[in-house]
Amino acid sequence: MRYALMSDIHANLPALEAVLADIATRTVGATYHLGDLVGYAPWPNEVVARLRADGIPGVAGNYDSTVATDYKHCGCRYEDPRQEELSHLSYEWTREHVSGETKAFLGGLPFRIDLRPLGGHIAGPTVILFHGNHVLNTVYIYEERPDAFLEKMSSAVSGRAGDVVCFGHTHKPWHRVAGGIHFVNTGSVGRPKDGDWRAGYVVLEVSASEPRVTVEFVRVEYDVERAAQAILESDLPNDFAEYLRTGGKTIVAVNG
Repeated sequence: MRYALMSDIHANLPALEAVLADIATRTVGATYHLGDLVGYAPWPNEVVARLRADGIPGVAGNYDSTVATDYKHCGCRYEDPRQEELSHLSYEWTREHVSGETKAFLGGLPFRIDLRPLGGHIAGPTVILFHGNHVLNTVYIYEERPDAFLEKMSSAVSGRAGDVVCFGHTHKPWHRVAGGIHFVNTGSVGRPKDGDWRAGYVVLEVSASEPRVTVEFVRVEYDVERAAQAILESDLPNDFAEYLRTGGKTIVAVNG
């Protein structure tokens, strides 16, 4: 079974369109999103409408659940007062511009999805999808986390050797095996912060032999200037345009 997995679209419609076009050229059994559909760019309603039109299921990111529940902030992490200011500006803009239909959809997203790529009739591997970690969608799972941390998380989700735990939230793609379990951060479609401006997603394959897990990180060029100009023409902070152009390598980086 082959899956296309994407996360952290963050209202960047041109990036999403490019990723979906690339997925259409590949052989995948199903496509899922791992949350954070809105925030930071000016197409929250359009991004949700496209995912719904294409029938792409997924889980709730922190931005999705906080917007849906009118929480006091987006649950994002920031490192200085300027980042905090930008984060709040983005959040308030998004809350003001999402439609009632979009808000209801975000509120209905599940926290977690479990997949059985080889079928539920055998004790094969499970692919577990969430946004942050198994407890909260605001928890950042960075690649620097020690094996002990990952193994504790896998134990909490009843993980077994060969299982795959997939998440986003940090906007940086990585793949590691700890305790026989694969941990995959799918990176970001619409707001990468690894210095590569291209939209990112993952093609995950789980085969019956062994079983074997293959993770392919895909980067796709998109019309980043269209996204940047739309930000500049909106009431969103202009800083977000340069953020997209540089792949997050700016002094105003904010974690979504």
